[in-house]
Amino acid sequence: MTSRERTDFWSEHVTSYQARMGYSYPRTDDFHAGTIRQCTDTYQLVKFWSDTIKYTRTAGQVRHHPDEDYRLVLPLAGELVMRQDDQEIRLMPETGFLLTFATPFEALHDASTRTLIMSIPAQEVNGRLNRSSPIATGLDLTTGLGRVVGDMLTGLHKERDTLTGGQFDAVSDKLVELLCMLAAGDDRPTAPGHLTEVETVVRRYIREHAADPDMTGATLAQALGWSLRQVQLALQHGGTTPRELIREERLQLVRDRLRAPAYRHMTITELAYASGFSSSSALSTAFRQRFGVCPREMRHGGPSPSAIRSGVD
Repeated sequence: MTSRERTDFWSEHVTSYQARMGYSYPRTDDFHAGTIRQCTDTYQLVKFWSDTIKYTRTAGQVRHHPDEDYRLVLPLAGELVMRQDDQEIRLMPETGFLLTFATPFEALHDASTRTLIMSIPAQEVNGRLNRSSPIATGLDLTTGLGRVVGDMLTGLHKERDTLTGGQFDAVSDKLVELLCMLAAGDDRPTAPGHLTEVETVVRRYIREHAADPDMTGATLAQALGWSLRQVQLALQHGGTTPRELIREERLQLVRDRLRAPAYRHMTITELAYASGFSSSSALSTAFRQRFGVCPREMRHGGPSPSAIRSGVD
């Protein structure tokens, strides 16, 4: 095969795997390149390498050869320069890029670069991120959730000969879920890698704000600067949910106030409202389910404090 035939073949080869693009070869006299491909009807993962080349997807190609899907791009060696939406990002190993073919771009690939590129259906990304636009930012895959995503992507490639199609799709599904959390910035709480630390902060916040009747999982997540999903994951790690923990802390608050002389002047209804409950009946129902007595019985005797403490524990 002549050098010209090799470059023509490469252009057709990459187009068949990806989408219509332009190819600029600084050198055509001795071009070398190669790919390793894994694919199912849903996902595709390609490792590719080549001599220096520039890929260009123009506005005309976007219009006449539409492709709405995303590509997760991760250099394994060398450097890959991506230009899209008037931004330029230099990708090194352990830095990913979520690229859309629905917007023009340029990619500069030198001879030292080895790259993984995963094709992801647009609906798998847009639905989770509530958007349909490129994410023009580098993704740090060195720590926390980013490292998990990077390890999963490279692991998929390394285990290509042992995974079934179903297993490949199952891992890809989970990878995309985590990728979208990362792209949305939802990995911030887990960046230290300790869900227990996140859980501790969330529990402390709920305990300190239990009396707020408007507190929900969403509002506390917003107050802490995290996503609701991350709060849910942290509490799931501890065996509970935001809703359950808020209710538990409010019940504990009422129990403590029923015992405290400083709150003797307050009626049960007043205590209910002051402790975040919507009504005295809502408090009474939840309180009896939790402690086995109603608030009034607790105030006027009820089970011994030691029995109540053991019940809490």
